[in-house]
Amino acid sequence: MAEVGLHSVKKSFGKVDVIHGVDVDVADGEFLVLVGPSGCGKSTLLRMIAGLETVSGGEVSIGGRVVNELEPKDRDIAMVFQNYALYPHMNVAKNMGFSLEHRGGSKSEIAERVAWAADILGLSHLLERFPKQLSGGQRQRVAMGRAIVRNPQVFLFDEPLSNLDAKLRVVMRSEIKALHQKLKTTMIYVTHDQIEAMTLADRIVVMHAGKVEQIGSPLELYDRPANRFVAGFIGSPAMNFLPVNVRGGRVLLADGSELADLGAAAPPDGDYVCGIRPEHLDIGANGAAARVEMVEPMGADTQVTVSLAGQKAHLLLRDRITSNQGDTLFVAVRPARVHLFDIRSGKRGN
Repeated sequence: MAEVGLHSVKKSFGKVDVIHGVDVDVADGEFLVLVGPSGCGKSTLLRMIAGLETVSGGEVSIGGRVVNELEPKDRDIAMVFQNYALYPHMNVAKNMGFSLEHRGGSKSEIAERVAWAADILGLSHLLERFPKQLSGGQRQRVAMGRAIVRNPQVFLFDEPLSNLDAKLRVVMRSEIKALHQKLKTTMIYVTHDQIEAMTLADRIVVMHAGKVEQIGSPLELYDRPANRFVAGFIGSPAMNFLPVNVRGGRVLLADGSELADLGAAAPPDGDYVCGIRPEHLDIGANGAAARVEMVEPMGADTQVTVSLAGQKAHLLLRDRITSNQGDTLFVAVRPARVHLFDIRSGKRGN
């Protein structure tokens, strides 16, 4: 196991700068997730840690050693990609042990390591099968097994679940989390799926346009997003954003109706963008009037789309409701659940 350090790391492709001085320290044994929209630079950053991309500026260190000039094979890392890259002519055991065989490991050592990894991943009964005889989830476990047998200092995952269906992704998320708890090895995981990030990570790095927007635990990012981008990216369904005016501690909608009273906790009077998560909007007689646009029963939950002071907003309710399109509901939010963002900078204002 080892810590990983990224210090003022930059990456340019020709004259185009894609990573703009990233600083991240990953603790020994930590599960860190890099998350952000497509094109934000998260996979490029991971490939620089792996040595598959050169660093244009700054330093990458693994276990306290700067590795900028080291070849991938000398960095003591193992990478799991979204495409399994299994050898079709080799069975599971051969695929998992190939890297050890390539490095000159003995047959007994390879067999022992493969058996150990197969037991951890529930593959012991599949060792004689070939990739074409496996399901997508089984192939992904083989790809992880191939990484595990090397016993690296750091595991790197590049969107490993993106090729799986929704149900299997949930299963594999649990397996990867359990794997980390067993091995306690440093893991860095790239995904564009914020649910994966929230469920897997010890800490999350939210990236946007080659920069780090915020680093924190999943609940820190959920409860205290640093800016509007993070607030809108973390959480499902996505946060509602409404133009408001703060006056004397009261948060007022565009039509003058009161959404919340923040009292002494309110920022200076002025115009803001108010962020409210759908699960934090409640129905109550003392709330602001909202016109129902759509009701979507989802079994345990009900998602309701409303027009609130002329702005579309979504509610996620734990109870079933009988309202129909055109009905009026009164919605309110607890002051502690109100997020206010500066209109120009997007930074948190409360």
